[in-house]
Amino acid sequence: MKRLLPVIALGALSLAGCANTASMGGNVYSGSQVGAEQTVRFGTIQALRQVQVEADSRAGGIIGTGGGAVVGGLLGRQVGGGSGRDLATAAGVIGGAVAGSRIEESTNRVRAWEMEIRRDDGMNVVVVQKADQAFQVGQRVRLIGSGRNITVAPY
Repeated sequence: MKRLLPVIALGALSLAGCANTASMGGNVYSGSQVGAEQTVRFGTIQALRQVQVEADSRAGGIIGTGGGAVVGGLLGRQVGGGSGRDLATAAGVIGGAVAGSRIEESTNRVRAWEMEIRRDDGMNVVVVQKADQAFQVGQRVRLIGSGRNITVAPY
């Protein structure tokens, strides 16, 4: 059981540090949007580019780095004895912090579309949203919302 503790701790800390990326898609509305009037404009996709969006971590990266350091330290502490154990613990803390930070960064990234859309009024706009739908150049779309709160949906 003592050897399973670091694995369990890492799993719990990894899940706790994940950002919510569900709201980045075109199929998800926030509670404040429900029942609110939204503007609808129409346009045609001129260009598409696959990008990655890095969501803001709820804990600002502390969970991945701190959790990794703790787990790395626990793993390092199980190696050797005396001053060798201390060195292994220190190396585990540093390595765990780096690994935890990288894991948290990768779990907070989501595939997205950068869509350049020529609206019917002649203005070109760019909208980035989670790639939870298939789009293609030349496709007619609806731009729903306004300002920083726009989603693109097939027409």
